[in-house]
Amino acid sequence: MKILIYGQRASSEDRPYLDDTIDTLKEMGVELAYNDRLHKAVLELNKDLGNAPVIASHEALKSFAPDLIITLGGDGTILRAVTMVRDAGYPILGINLGRLGFLASIEKSTIKDTLHNIDQGNYYVEERTLLSLECNIPIFGDTHFALNDFTITKRDNSSMIIIKASMNGEVLNSYWADGIIMATPTGSTGYSLSCGGPILFPDASGFVITPIAPHNLNVRPIVIPDNAEITFQVEGRAENFMCTLDSRFETITSGHIIKIRKNRFNLKMAHQEGTSFMRTIRQKLLWGLDMRN
Repeated sequence: MKILIYGQRASSEDRPYLDDTIDTLKEMGVELAYNDRLHKAVLELNKDLGNAPVIASHEALKSFAPDLIITLGGDGTILRAVTMVRDAGYPILGINLGRLGFLASIEKSTIKDTLHNIDQGNYYVEERTLLSLECNIPIFGDTHFALNDFTITKRDNSSMIIIKASMNGEVLNSYWADGIIMATPTGSTGYSLSCGGPILFPDASGFVITPIAPHNLNVRPIVIPDNAEITFQVEGRAENFMCTLDSRFETITSGHIIKIRKNRFNLKMAHQEGTSFMRTIRQKLLWGLDMRN
């Protein structure tokens, strides 16, 4: 079995969990590789990684061709890993060294047991829908896709902005707000949720459009079919606005006409047998618990 271990950093506080992951996989006889940032950070902790390959690009990843990618960090680490995986189809398993973690579902206290279960084939893979961005003025280079969400927001402390939205060529709405979020089912538990958007199950066939602090209180989050094409154009008193795909951002102007649609390829997420989305949201959101006691 070949596994890429992917991370963005490694601190002394993370050292026990890094050791558990790396040492357990080595004992299992797994062929390991590391992304460049994690490799450098782990070496700085005086951890011997031998002559394992160092992966720094999408092309190098395809050359190594792992059976599985294990991320060490939070949901943001998975979002960064997606930009390396792209359309290669390698499944990602997230070990949560961060905080809430809807995507990185493996808790650090269960690392050894989880890895042994993975080695025995006790895991399943599900596909997650991504968003794709197209713009009349090119932005985001060759990583114009997102697993979680796309946003347009005002910059700094400027006044609210107006975001004109059309769906399949027909006017949908003009949003007077601080910004707007268009989220995948995966991203519905992220920024969109914190702004009052609904939770979608990962296999739902839809996207969520959620306004950020709308001026008109009758404007609410909506769910649209995922075969729709949404066009956005923004205007306001400021000259520049912020546009994001997951954790990546670009500065845009009123001259940018942005189209968002379902991406041509999906992302594969690996999960340990016995876990489910319902179990995750019950645990993370404390559903069914009486917090008064």
